[in-house]
Amino acid sequence: MKKQLPDCEIHFLTKPQYKVILENNPYIDRLHLLDTSDLKKALELKNENFDFIIDLHNNIRTLIFKSVLNVISYPFEKLNLQKWLLVNFKINELPDIHIVGRYLKTVAPLGVYNDGKGLDYFIPSTVSVENLPDTFIVFVIGGNHFTKKLPNEKIISICKGIDKKIILLGGKEDETNGDEIANASGSHVINLCGKLSLNESAFVIKHSEKAITHDTGLMHIAAAFQKEIISIWGNTVPEFGMTPYYGKSEVGSWKSEVGNLDCRPCSKIGFDKCPKGHFKCMMMQDTEQIISSA
Repeated sequence: MKKQLPDCEIHFLTKPQYKVILENNPYIDRLHLLDTSDLKKALELKNENFDFIIDLHNNIRTLIFKSVLNVISYPFEKLNLQKWLLVNFKINELPDIHIVGRYLKTVAPLGVYNDGKGLDYFIPSTVSVENLPDTFIVFVIGGNHFTKKLPNEKIISICKGIDKKIILLGGKEDETNGDEIANASGSHVINLCGKLSLNESAFVIKHSEKAITHDTGLMHIAAAFQKEIISIWGNTVPEFGMTPYYGKSEVGSWKSEVGNLDCRPCSKIGFDKCPKGHFKCMMMQDTEQIISSA
């Protein structure tokens, strides 16, 4: 938007925990945080006299904001029915379009088109991580849900088979798993889970050779830096349209998934445990193929 409509003023509204992702973005003129009630924040924003609302959530909360601000809005099409059909009846009526393309439809009425340059992620110049190896692969071992993550024994098997330095990334909740994986895999594996901020993790990804990752936010940050990605898919499927996105760049990306499972996808998000009890979508992953791709 900012590059194609340079005179427009862009404000962005998000939750406080996502401030770090957006506060260094030069294309955002002002960042607003949901640090009070929705109605109170909406009344505050009414004083900004906006001309348009780009609604990327299209839910009850954004309906409150749109009602109070009372200006033209362009909502994101969530395709909830199509996702429900795929999850519950394995009927795929989803369009063959990435979620980025679906987001961009909200600004098409403004004349904004996809420039094909992919994603952006901006790391502050003050952020760095010392003593990184000269060349290394990143393995993002975390994930928001259990059913999106490989079991530790699978990750250990992959790490043992890769003859390169590997840095494990994840949140504080992944630190213990990271220690177990690093200790069992060998000295070429370094666990930085829980030791870095999000921007420091992004810095590590930016300086990596490639990334092995579950369906996570760090996967999309790796795509923003045009890194080759080996993405591992469990209970969710690439058909939901949230695979690594590079724009028009010809970056190598490979998806590892177990096909022909009649229980998959079992959710559009994930579960704390496998609903069927067998966890075949991760237990049957081809680790040798992942090693070969890495």
